[in-house]
Parts: sequence; structure tokens; C-alpha cells
Amino acid sequence: MKMKKLERTVKVGRIAIGGGRQIVLIAGPCVVEGREMVLRTAGRIQAIAKKHRIPLVFKSSYKKANRTSGKAFATIGMDEALNILAEVKEEFGIPILTDVHSESEILPAAEVADVLQIPAFLCRQTELLQAAGATGRAVNIKKGQFMAPADMKHQAAKVEMVGNKNVMLTERGTTFGYHNLVVDMRSLVIMRESGYPVILDATHSVQLPGGGADFTSGQPEYIFPIARAGAAVGIDGLFVETHPNPRRALSDAASQLPLDRLEDLVKQILPIDNLVKSRRA
Repeated sequence: MKMKKLERTVKVGRIAIGGGRQIVLIAGPCVVEGREMVLRTAGRIQAIAKKHRIPLVFKSSYKKANRTSGKAFATIGMDEALNILAEVKEEFGIPILTDVHSESEILPAAEVADVLQIPAFLCRQTELLQAAGATGRAVNIKKGQFMAPADMKHQAAKVEMVGNKNVMLTERGTTFGYHNLVVDMRSLVIMRESGYPVILDATHSVQLPGGGADFTSGQPEYIFPIARAGAAVGIDGLFVETHPNPRRALSDAASQLPLDRLEDLVKQILPIDNLVKSRRA
């Protein structure tokens, strides 16, 4: 299964995503838990990316607004978390991706982030999409667990209506019964055919939403096979949440990839990506 060549690209700093180019790694901890952990993790991810010559966008949320339980950790504070992300950007020169949840958050987030990400459950919110697009930043729209892949072109078009064509679409699994998700690899092809670079979120795709009673569980043993399968289809980017010690993570502890396994994942997907894209050229 291969996706037809797409000429459209999205610019994120100096990185071009799409158009048959090499896969881009979007990686980082689920949420900003503190300065030391985030900086240490960013440095390690950058070292891996440089070693294997894979373009990198650093990902972390300044706030997790969608939690299973109201008692779950959400943020250390928006301003403090954004300041930490700004420090990552300055110290390592890495483009930043972070989620936005409301229109009031967009301008402060856009001062730091190169990519504004629309969470899956908010992917149909027209005013949120257009406010993000109006900043001129690249916009990554996660496909809702309830959305058909062909319908995501309408959400991307909402961003384009305000003059911003830097739009990407991300697959993160589709609801499959209760407390389960499934990745339909056809959705990667379908979304790509709508004209936008496509990212595969290999970590949220292994979640079991609400599967831990008052928290989201997961099956991280499937991160590697899902990522390899996505690379074989010909994705433009791989999204991976990674943490030095997932068991102690304050969010998505059951689905983040241990940081010490990230290099192995990169080493597995790059040859697949090279093979697929060399044949597409």
C-alpha cells in the first residue's frame, strides 16, 4: 500500500514536511512536567535526531485539557510551561509543537510554538481552527476518534479559509467499541489524497481510553509495529510521545514510549521510509 506523490509541503522553521521528503520525527513528553525533565528529554531526542539525520520537531503540551478524571494532572501553569518550551527552542534550535484548546490560548501559544496542534476531540471546532490558522503558524489537526478520514479535508479547509495553507493531518486511532482504538492504515492514504501531509501518532493510537477506570490505559507494545506499518504506507511524519520514565509520567503514563527506546524506533523506521520514498520518486 503506497500513497501517491504529493507536492504540497508544510514549512516548520527550516523543515519542509511532505512532498515525498524524508519522514519527520515529532517527539517529546506528553505534557510539560517541569524544566529539568523537559530540557533533558529535548537534548536526548535532538542527539538521536542528529545522529540519524532525521528532521525533528519537539512536542509537549503546556496543558492537558482533556483528562479522564477531574483529579488528574493538567498543567504546571500555562505561562511557566510556555516559558520552558521557549527555552527548549532557544537552547536547542528545535521547532516546537504544542496543543491549543481554546481561542484565548492561541496567541500566547503562537508566540512560542511553530506548530499549533488541534486536539482530536476539538477537530471540528471551526472558530478554534480558524483562530489557529490566522496566526500564520503551521496547524496540525488530529483526526477525531469519531471522524471518517475523508471528512478531515473539511476541517483543513477551515484553516485555509483564513489564508493559511500550512496544514497537516494526524491519524491517532479510531474508536473501536468501548475503551479501545484501532488504526486503519487506509485512513493515511485517504487523508493524503485530500492534499495534505499526513502524520501518524503511534503513541496515542495505542491508548485504551478510560481503560484504567479513572485513567486512560494503553498497550505500548504495539507502538513499534504501528510505526513500522505507517512508514511502509509512506507517512510524512511520525508523532511519538516519549518520557524518561513513563511509569512516573503525570499524563499518558501507559502509552508513552520509554526515551531509551526511541533510538531503536528511529533505526527501524528510517530504512522503511527510505525504501518507500525511493520507489515513489
